[in-house]
Amino acid sequence: MRSEARGRLAVISALGVVEILAWGSSFYLPAVLAGPIAADTGWPLAWVVGGLSIGLLAAAVASPRVGLAIHRHGGRPVLALAALLLAVGHVVIGLAPNLPVFLSGWLVIGLGMGCGLYDPAFATLGRLYGAEARPAITTLTLWGGFASTVCWPLSAFLVEQVGWRGACLAYAGLHLAVTLPLVLGLIPPAPAAAPGAAGTHGNDGPLAPRERRAFLLMAGVLVLGGTVMTLVSVHLIALLQARGVALAAAVSYGALIGPAQVGARIVEMANKGRHHPLWTLTVAMALVVVGLAILAAGVPTVGLALVLYGGGNGIYSIARGTVPLALFGPARYPVLVGRLARPGLAAQALAPSLGAVALTYGGADAVYVLLVALALANLGLAIALWGARPDVVEGRGAVR
Repeated sequence: MRSEARGRLAVISALGVVEILAWGSSFYLPAVLAGPIAADTGWPLAWVVGGLSIGLLAAAVASPRVGLAIHRHGGRPVLALAALLLAVGHVVIGLAPNLPVFLSGWLVIGLGMGCGLYDPAFATLGRLYGAEARPAITTLTLWGGFASTVCWPLSAFLVEQVGWRGACLAYAGLHLAVTLPLVLGLIPPAPAAAPGAAGTHGNDGPLAPRERRAFLLMAGVLVLGGTVMTLVSVHLIALLQARGVALAAAVSYGALIGPAQVGARIVEMANKGRHHPLWTLTVAMALVVVGLAILAAGVPTVGLALVLYGGGNGIYSIARGTVPLALFGPARYPVLVGRLARPGLAAQALAPSLGAVALTYGGADAVYVLLVALALANLGLAIALWGARPDVVEGRGAVR
């Protein structure tokens, strides 16, 4: 038992480092590099930042096939492919002579994101550990919470030392020298069949009607959750400044979100799975609603509002991995996670433009109202999931 626990710890730790580098070199990259890239090349900043949206759309297109591949072959080859794609994408970006080549590099990075961010990692753990994957998923999100903490300073240091092109090439080297060896060396091959499943090809068919309702509700949660998270990430500083908060103070307030996310995940870990994951999802959505409502009301407790929002967003990351496992069982978990990832990634890709339009035509107040409305709708979907839970047969993911 002790040897098995050490083995799981090694797998989760390896995946944790993989997720830090995958998120930090993709989703969090433009926050530091977009300005230097635009200043150096003269390319429009909107297009430079838009590379991430292109990448997210590419990830959305790839996600269902990624989930099916993990279901049939395990996560190890898919995560190894992610490391290679991210490395190639960064080389293309780092050497890009013009904007079209730069954007094509983001297409490659997007495919790497589709193969290597949270959803494929969750599916990998589900494929390895079946119904017992929940603690591993929770621990992995704790690692992932440090992606911006590690990679924003690293990106800034690299830009200062070797320029933005050198920073991209350095990230390519990190994926080849760190991510790829960790995947190949510490992520075990998947068992011959998903735990408890009769075979790896027989559980990827259509959903039963009651399962389909739960699936659609969960997809809605991911769409609204991804939209809210991206709107806040992209536009928070502007929204706070519109309420009279100075830039330095707005940045300091924004920095509270990361520690709040990690703290909430630690609390969730301490519970050791004593409650159904739907409780995690419901509490997460409630915290997000309360935090955003305080911001929208203009109450002078910005710090408290962002701590509540950050805590909710932190455990939402756990719920998006554990709720599908609890609702549908382990047998088809990788397939369904892949299908569920597509709408959420597409929403994240389109959200910055939605926020920009709302800011332009309605001002900050319109964005605040939009955020609260989306968060309230998401809380309603989370509550509706309680009544839509399919009765899962252990290990089969079928309806009784």
